[in-house]
Amino acid sequence: MAFSSFGDWLGLLATTALALELAGGNYKKANFAIAGVFIVRLLPAVLLGPIAGVIADRFDRRRLMIVCDILRFGFYASIPIVHNYIWLYTATVIVESITLFWSPAKEASVPNLVPKDKLENANQMTLVASYGSAPVAALMFSVLAGVAAAISSFTSKRYASTADLALYIDALSFLYTAWVVFKLQHIPRDGGSKSAVNDNIGKSLIEGFKFVSSSKVISGLILGMLGAFFAAGAVIGLARTFVGDLKAGDAAYGILFGSVFTGLALGIWLGPKIFGQFSRRRIFGASLTVSSFFLIILALVSNIVLAMLVTILLGAFAGLSWVTGFTMLGLEVADDVRGRIFAFVQSLIRISLVLVLAIAPIIAAAIGRHSFTINKHHLNYDGAAFTLFGAGVIGLVVGIISYKRMKDRPNVSFLTDVLAALRGELVSESGRTHTGIFIAFEGGEGSGKSTQTKYLKAFLEERGEKVLLTREPGGTELGNQLRKILLDPATGNIAPRSEALLYAADRANHVHNKVMPALLGGEIVISDRYIDSSIAYQGAGRVMQANEVARLSKWATDGLIPNLTIIMDVPAEIGLGRLNGADRLEQEPLAFHERVRREFLNLAAIDPDRYFVVDATQSKEEIRQQIASRVALIPQLALNESRAIK
Repeated sequence: MAFSSFGDWLGLLATTALALELAGGNYKKANFAIAGVFIVRLLPAVLLGPIAGVIADRFDRRRLMIVCDILRFGFYASIPIVHNYIWLYTATVIVESITLFWSPAKEASVPNLVPKDKLENANQMTLVASYGSAPVAALMFSVLAGVAAAISSFTSKRYASTADLALYIDALSFLYTAWVVFKLQHIPRDGGSKSAVNDNIGKSLIEGFKFVSSSKVISGLILGMLGAFFAAGAVIGLARTFVGDLKAGDAAYGILFGSVFTGLALGIWLGPKIFGQFSRRRIFGASLTVSSFFLIILALVSNIVLAMLVTILLGAFAGLSWVTGFTMLGLEVADDVRGRIFAFVQSLIRISLVLVLAIAPIIAAAIGRHSFTINKHHLNYDGAAFTLFGAGVIGLVVGIISYKRMKDRPNVSFLTDVLAALRGELVSESGRTHTGIFIAFEGGEGSGKSTQTKYLKAFLEERGEKVLLTREPGGTELGNQLRKILLDPATGNIAPRSEALLYAADRANHVHNKVMPALLGGEIVISDRYIDSSIAYQGAGRVMQANEVARLSKWATDGLIPNLTIIMDVPAEIGLGRLNGADRLEQEPLAFHERVRREFLNLAAIDPDRYFVVDATQSKEEIRQQIASRVALIPQLALNESRAIK
């Protein structure tokens, strides 16, 4: 896989370079020729993708892969021999069509070769083999440019083409892959599953659009991902002519191409570690916006070395955006519709790439070459630079829209988060994924939380949901012991920091032993109090730094955040008047409880999408109906309701 992917990336560089070479110096013809290469590489996937996987499953997979690789060897080897546009495009279309049959056979064979517990590792290795070989191929292309220059010193340039040498190596890589697969005797004929990617594209688009349009977050996510691929497509489609405009050759083209993937690798690998403290929703739109900004800078650069440095930065933020986007798709979308959403996204990406790869070079060709004189300084900007600038502006707009559409805590600026991260006050989101739903109830004393949690549990169980009702402090054996210590008036005065630590200890144990196991099992967890109670009581109530208390609790829970937090709001005086007895916290003065109430409302104002404030002075029935209506809007529950109706 690694050598085959290396050859494929080398072939992409070679075919675009050959298209430019065959243009004979004509700027418009070169742009059209390169656009043609990208279109014929992607078009078969759009047209044949829905049926290739089904057909491939009808054949012996091992034999099919061997035959496909031998055919790809022959067609790639023939391109430099024939050496004209018609065969370049014809052979490319045929090779890409053959690949559509080879890929599903390979994907279906991997589970038969690898133990189930190692399948995820095998998939990671496949990604490394597929994309990690791109920078190596780019470096090899640059080396081949030097080899070709040396050969041309003692023979005809017709036999010293960088593109031709690269195509021969590409062809050999497929022959080598055929030999490797021939040696694998344990690939069975049957046992494969049809990937969601091979579903009918039209059906995927329709089903995906219905789901996406119902979610502001998912629609913003996909809009951003399309913007990222739009910008990336412009860079890929115009890279060769852009390098030519900077008076550089094939070696520089290979290095620039490699710079993109080097940046992508850095962004994918290091980005989540460096920016792990920020919410994925925020960092996705922000990284897309930054990468588009660097695309605009790239369009203005007239130095090839500086262009490479900017390209690495562009690729790094694009890689961060890419890995964040796909991670969010996996986390935000329910398991049973995830396949069709991924198919929907893949279909949109294919279509958008075909469009941008076709349009970008045409626009560049139409703009042509231009020179400007400013204060006796002569500047040359050609169609590729203008088009890259336009793509950067579009990406910038899409990034900003995506950020605003998706960002959580809309009343907190990104700069505030940056400063908080520098002070160490942000805690990373939980890396643990789950299929359940987490609902927390918060509010002051006497607000009616306990009553409404029971009502909500009954409401959800009537809908057929499995529900766990729990509370803090408590919920576990250790929690109940801590509850006695924390709430018993006989305990007496507890130092505010000690109190905060005790609540955090209860919460850490509660999440680890009760909440998270239920969420991993797909249950709905309703908790009477959670992190916000510590922020309000130990933070605002005890007049401590609320962000410090929040950081402590987020660390204790590994960043687990509820899908919905319901704030039961009641004036402190009314709430306290409803109580029959008084525990240690309930005995605090009225001013303490007013500070607690204000802090709950402040938290809700910061992130209105995740909080729902209920007027707890209403009747129990009115409150019950309002909460039930809001809970029913949680995306996973809305989807379950839709299925139940059907």
